Amino acid sequence: MRLLHIYSLVGCLLVSAFAKAQDTIPYESFKKNNKERVAIERDTITIIDSITTTSFVNEIDKMELKTLSRDSIVFKLEDEPFAARLDSLWRHELARMDLYDSITNMVQGLDYKEEVYLDLPTDTLKKRLARINERTPFNVGYTASLESVIKRYLKRHKPSMERLMEVSQFYFPMFEETLDKYDIPLEMKYLAIVESALRPRAKSRVGATGLWQFMFSTGKMYDLDVNSYVDERMDPIMATEAACQYLSKLYELFGDWDLALASYNSGPGNVSKAIRRSGGYQNYWNIRNNLPRETAGYVPAFLATMYLFEYADEHGYQPEKAPVNYFETDTVHVKQLITLDQVAKITGEPLEVIQFLNPAYKLDIIPFLKDEKYYLRLPVEKIGPFVQNEEEIYAFAKAEIEKREKPLPKFTTASSQVRYRVRSGDYLGKIANKYGVRVSQIKKWNNLRSNNLRVGQRLTIYPRKPVTSSSSSSSAKTVVNNGKKVYTVKEGDSLWKIANKFPGVSVSNIKVWNDISGTKLKPGMKLIVSK
Repeated sequence: MRLLHIYSLVGCLLVSAFAKAQDTIPYESFKKNNKERVAIERDTITIIDSITTTSFVNEIDKMELKTLSRDSIVFKLEDEPFAARLDSLWRHELARMDLYDSITNMVQGLDYKEEVYLDLPTDTLKKRLARINERTPFNVGYTASLESVIKRYLKRHKPSMERLMEVSQFYFPMFEETLDKYDIPLEMKYLAIVESALRPRAKSRVGATGLWQFMFSTGKMYDLDVNSYVDERMDPIMATEAACQYLSKLYELFGDWDLALASYNSGPGNVSKAIRRSGGYQNYWNIRNNLPRETAGYVPAFLATMYLFEYADEHGYQPEKAPVNYFETDTVHVKQLITLDQVAKITGEPLEVIQFLNPAYKLDIIPFLKDEKYYLRLPVEKIGPFVQNEEEIYAFAKAEIEKREKPLPKFTTASSQVRYRVRSGDYLGKIANKYGVRVSQIKKWNNLRSNNLRVGQRLTIYPRKPVTSSSSSSSAKTVVNNGKKVYTVKEGDSLWKIANKFPGVSVSNIKVWNDISGTKLKPGMKLIVSK
């Protein structure tokens, strides 16, 4: 039996699974919507070869079976065993996190010991680095330290690099498109390998998240929202856009791409300190010994990765071809809450692939909010059938969710500013650890001259880790006017209380948006609380 085209499957599946408000599907309707010949045996439909004889089809028409049970439809599709195995291995690869751990250990464990690697003479390496240096603004000049890193990678990490080269086939075209938009060297795409091993859901021990490893507070600076359902730091497109904006700012600051790389990892402050401690040198290799240990290995790891990708053929790397390409996918605006598991059932795509294409949805649920737009990314051939049958799909999703034994998690938002009330047993170190900040920062934000706290004291904190607050507890009723949220002031409200109800909004924002200078409010006053 030959495989039928995917559209045949989608059409048949949608008719069988999403007939609105019906427990059965009229046979005539089924036959009308499906051009393939079908054989009916009791309550089971088996799709068969489209060249089935006319006489057999006529026999089907004579049958007295009027309706078919929705739950009784079974699709028997064959697949090519070797191709199916490859797809299975690829899906398994997409879900693995060990590659991220491997790359992290590679970067942090660089010791620059001399490596003996006979297949790469020093003279050959120098010539190749010189060729790379001619076509990139990065400083790819030969150093003994860089040679050590490259030879260590060649000797110990070939399987990891081959897997990265395979996954990069999906991400690099998208990276290059955005890097070009911001006039950033296209080689910067290798930074995502050093940062996250191309794992959009990668999370470091300190909370840096996503392909480009944004901390919560830095993500907020670039409009990457975090709530109980969505972490936009894990969204490949949004995070890449933010990373390019951040890298552009760092380059404006240092005027050097090597130093911009170093500051991306450790922060501009640490790079400035290293410049001072080195006696004013502004070349990465001259200040490297004054940088934090992790950053000292960061740029060499980046340059070594660049070299291995540029000279993969010469070193015998043979990555598999990725079965899906970024340009072979597209998005559709979601109009109702739906789970990724439901999307997988509807489209026939494995759940692992749907998760890979939509990593920003932490709970594998795409929420629906009137003031937000969330998108579903699918292989391009699945977009048409999805849009064509949206009404039935959402009806199916709603019915399934209503049957759930447990309700879905409550939608909560992560605030960029919290007001913490000191409790018995609290101390600054404990509070700082909870929010991923330093004691010195808490003291600075609150003008504290000592470490002493009193029970009931209020502290303003700007957390590095996402801190969620229930949307119902801050259920500030708003209306949308000309695209902006408008809040009605209530008795007892203050600018600080109102700002705290809307994630990412500060008191100064509200003052600027409403052209007010004081802090006095009157009940009934209308305030703009969004851009």
